[in-house]
Amino acid sequence: MRLAEVFLILTALRKKKTADNSAGNMEDFYTSDYADISFNDTYEYDYEHSVCEKESVRSFGSVFLPIIYTLALVVGLAGNALVVAVYTSKLRLRTLTDMCILNLAISDLLLLLTLPFWAADAVHGWKLGVAACKLNSFLYSTNFSCGMLLLACISVDRYRAVAQNSAGRTGTDTRVRRQWILVCATLWALASFFGLPELIFSTVKTSHHRTSCTAIYPTNMARPAKAALELLEVILRFLVPFLVMVVCYSCIGRALTKAPGVRRERKWRALRVLLVVVAVFLLTQLPYNVVKLCRAMDIIYHLVTDCEVSKRLDHARQVTESLALTHACINPVLYAFIGSSFRGHVLKAAKHLGQRLGRHSRQVNEEAAVEIALHSASQNQSQSGSEDQDTSTFTI
Repeated sequence: MRLAEVFLILTALRKKKTADNSAGNMEDFYTSDYADISFNDTYEYDYEHSVCEKESVRSFGSVFLPIIYTLALVVGLAGNALVVAVYTSKLRLRTLTDMCILNLAISDLLLLLTLPFWAADAVHGWKLGVAACKLNSFLYSTNFSCGMLLLACISVDRYRAVAQNSAGRTGTDTRVRRQWILVCATLWALASFFGLPELIFSTVKTSHHRTSCTAIYPTNMARPAKAALELLEVILRFLVPFLVMVVCYSCIGRALTKAPGVRRERKWRALRVLLVVVAVFLLTQLPYNVVKLCRAMDIIYHLVTDCEVSKRLDHARQVTESLALTHACINPVLYAFIGSSFRGHVLKAAKHLGQRLGRHSRQVNEEAAVEIALHSASQNQSQSGSEDQDTSTFTI
């Protein structure tokens, strides 16, 4: 009788251990420190595999992500800071495109400034508390969305300018400038709305003796909420901007090919600029959004049932998201530096800075030479001023 009781007790303990392991398996299987997915533990899963250890995913991210984030931060800060400095100091905002480029540079700067915190999270875990976690997640999501919306707005404004056969209305009209501000404010408000889930649900989670900043949804909405947000981000951050860019730039290209009085070389140069803009957007954003789409389908239909496949999906998320972030570094080159007007203002600002430094270093008896140099510079500015009056920084 005693042996039978002992056997029953051991059997019950074994079943309890198996059930606990199954619950733990699913948390390990579906929760990744960098995958940004976190389901609640109350969901029941029926998998017949052992615990999916993702230490290799965390180890890879602790090395790969800080390197990529540091490179993106250095390059992106230099380019976008230069764009903001030039636009806010010497360059007048003559078109809606100019206003969008300035806001795009600000958005990219705010996005890049969140990367050091994510790099530290990848190496040491999140150490800054819940408030900083919410704020950093909100800024990352908002500025990522805002950048995509501004790119779509730039393409629409360029199409409008070509359709009207003009370089855009001048910024001397106060009413027009207010319209530009209203458009940009609307885009920022829409992007902030997209970032609200991160602000509300992001928190610090401890898993495997390591803290991480991730989104934790209520039990009754974890699965549908995460799937809906993944799909919404794919649609609004990638699909809609990409379709808008393709349609607008296709119409611009068709108008350029039919434009009379324009040399073939100039037409082809303008078309190459449009192709580069679309190609760079596609190459940097498509892989990341394909991975996000796969993750959304997995959440809905339970497609991933193998540990190695789950690990590869997490690795793909890390690599493709880093690739998508490089667009913040490329934006200044695509949307500012390719414009002859912007390049001219950069050169003028550099020349002006050199002259100011030269004046401080020269002696008093060299004031005449300084005046000659300044007079020559002012003549050059007056000669090029007529060219800048009706040109946009984003020339096509």
